[in-house]
Amino acid sequence: MRRAGPAAALVLPASLCLAAAPVAGHDGSHDFDFDFGTWQTHSSRLMHPLSGAHDWVDMDGITVVSRVWGGRANLAEYRAEGAAGVVELLALRLYDPVSRQWRIDFATPNGGVLGAVPGVGAFHDGRVDFYDEESISGRAVLVRFSLWGVTHQEARSEQAFSADGGRTWEVNWKTRYTRIGP
Repeated sequence: MRRAGPAAALVLPASLCLAAAPVAGHDGSHDFDFDFGTWQTHSSRLMHPLSGAHDWVDMDGITVVSRVWGGRANLAEYRAEGAAGVVELLALRLYDPVSRQWRIDFATPNGGVLGAVPGVGAFHDGRVDFYDEESISGRAVLVRFSLWGVTHQEARSEQAFSADGGRTWEVNWKTRYTRIGP
């Protein structure tokens, strides 16, 4: 979850907007109830995305997800270590009852701020894809953060970048979560 400063106005291709649309009549305010608790994580991170490099590093750590506003929001604290050092992230997810969609935003202790534009998404068939646009290395890039394979005991996520308007995606962060506490 890379956040690199202010993003341009988010204009997504129609195909991506449809993927982020909520299910009609579905109150998704408790879609993330499965997530509350403590998770062991194993992440693989592409160190130089969108460069043609293939230098992946692995990290192991813990994610703790706390309920906020009765479940209509949550806060995930991620800390992992590996060959490339320590990574700490904070993910804030907020439910918008009007659009029936979730917003996700990330921060690191080094930056101390949430991104300029949150990712937006909704669950469909056990998967959520959040989309936003960010400036990465001086260029506008679409970002997709996905979560799937969700059970009360495990889940998977990945982040991918698209520098061509969503035609192709490069996965740059993969995480597997295994529950270790309530």
